[in-house]
Amino acid sequence: MYQSKLFTKTLKSPPKDAVSINHQLLTRAGFIKQLTSGIWSFLPLGWRVYKKLEKIVEKELDAIGSQEVFLPTLIPAELWRETGRWDTMDPPLFKCKDRHEKWFGLGSTHEEVITELSRFYINSYRDLPQALYQIQNKFRNETRPSGGLLRTKEFLMKDLYSFHQSEEDLRKFYQKVVEAYQKFFKVCKLETVLVEAHSGSIGGNKSQEFMVFSETGEDKILYCPRCGWGTNIEKAPDEEKCPKCFSKLEKKNAIEIGHVFELGALYSEKMSAFFVDQKGKRKPLIMGCYGIGLPRLLATIVEVHHDQDGIIWPLRVAPFEYHLLSFKKDKEANRIYRLLTSYGKEVLFDERDLSPGEKLKDADLIGIPKRLIISQKTGKMIEYKERGNKKTKLIKIKDLMKFFNINF
Repeated sequence: MYQSKLFTKTLKSPPKDAVSINHQLLTRAGFIKQLTSGIWSFLPLGWRVYKKLEKIVEKELDAIGSQEVFLPTLIPAELWRETGRWDTMDPPLFKCKDRHEKWFGLGSTHEEVITELSRFYINSYRDLPQALYQIQNKFRNETRPSGGLLRTKEFLMKDLYSFHQSEEDLRKFYQKVVEAYQKFFKVCKLETVLVEAHSGSIGGNKSQEFMVFSETGEDKILYCPRCGWGTNIEKAPDEEKCPKCFSKLEKKNAIEIGHVFELGALYSEKMSAFFVDQKGKRKPLIMGCYGIGLPRLLATIVEVHHDQDGIIWPLRVAPFEYHLLSFKKDKEANRIYRLLTSYGKEVLFDERDLSPGEKLKDADLIGIPKRLIISQKTGKMIEYKERGNKKTKLIKIKDLMKFFNINF
């Protein structure tokens, strides 16, 4: 991609209302733009990162036997009323009527829709287990959207639902999802702790949250540094000692990036989603629910991986792998750009007519992991540098592909 053609602009200073790091850096670097409070547009750079996250999580979910679906955003009020959530959701639903005076709620979560599907397609123990996921817009009527992409009114959510014969089977799959999430977060270079959590409007027998320690995090958790046990403070506000090893608990700020639930028969009983077991007995489906807000995850990566100059993207989720900067006007840089892209490398080529200082500042701000610089100073060499690392290396241009083949 030629940077002169890229649909974005970097900003010298963040918006006045930008308090969180991700809000400041993602807007300054031209990844996102706010339309109004809690509603964001993703620009090409931001969307490239988002699509990387989407592909990685899809791979992990497919590996544990999940199947992808896509569910409606407009959910009839009748479905919400079956579970009693039409007037009790927190935050409240966005509600609207069609021209026939029929009420709908914009999907903030999809338990009702997925349960409606299951009661039609799952009738026997032979149909179980099943695991269905989607990645789709969600709408939450937040009172105070804040933190850039951390708390918004409209966002993209990966939600997975599983259906089982028994609580035991649910627990086994629940653990598979936990392990898949841990692999996914590891690719994103995020260290997480799994803590006990309040189930909120979703409900169920048990829920846990994946937390990332962060001073800017809105969640407060109690954490045991000895055995790793933790809980959201809203779940156990008076705990002082770890219930597992009796060590003193530490209070920490954190960002929640994933939430998993053992729903049991909560929705299936309310919505009459039953199956017939091996003995011919009619039983309610046992369900699990597992969510990751992908824009929130993107924001958390920035909250963790940055310095005073800008973002430092982990390699697997970066918008491009290489940032090629040319400080001289000749055909050499363009030849190298074409060579790299012909080998399938993802390259952002800064061929703009700007000073070296301006280009370097933008490169630091955008945060692409691997940087290549061609200038009069480097001559027949190319300077290689990794974002966040001060060390540089000079490579002969003729040895460039050999260098890549050895190291990448």
